[in-house]
Amino acid sequence: MTTTRGVLHIHSAPSALCPHIEWAVAGALGVSITWSWLPQPAERAAYRAEYAWRGPVGTATRLASTLKRWGRLRFEITEEATAESEGERYSHTPALGIFHAVVGLHGDILLPEDRVRHAMASSPDDRALRSALDALLGAAWDAELDVFRHAADGVPLRWLHEVG
Repeated sequence: MTTTRGVLHIHSAPSALCPHIEWAVAGALGVSITWSWLPQPAERAAYRAEYAWRGPVGTATRLASTLKRWGRLRFEITEEATAESEGERYSHTPALGIFHAVVGLHGDILLPEDRVRHAMASSPDDRALRSALDALLGAAWDAELDVFRHAADGVPLRWLHEVG
């Protein structure tokens, strides 16, 4: 079994959900978890947390499936690529639902050729093509989550690994 690592960012959660989220994530990962929940300034009465995890390839999918059930939750999950698998990124917002992208070794979203060809074939003009490509890249999720990401500026960063 190939292992990988990733990061789970809970960008905003109502306080009542926080212990349930910890319990669900612990169950999905098979480890005990206690987080330091911090207030989320971008949303009243919401909290945020971050967790760096290690597990088998596919852990991000398992976490996303577990967390997407809570409609008021905003989160992102990344899973690093391995020699045997591409990486993944999941984003979720209450308004947009879930977004999934395959991520390459350097963190870029990889778009399958057939989806790009479909966007090109079904777009009558440049504006429509730009909109279709934005949808494939998850631009709407990034736009909504940026407010919550930036509200956490000044929070200590956890690097997954160092190079060199």
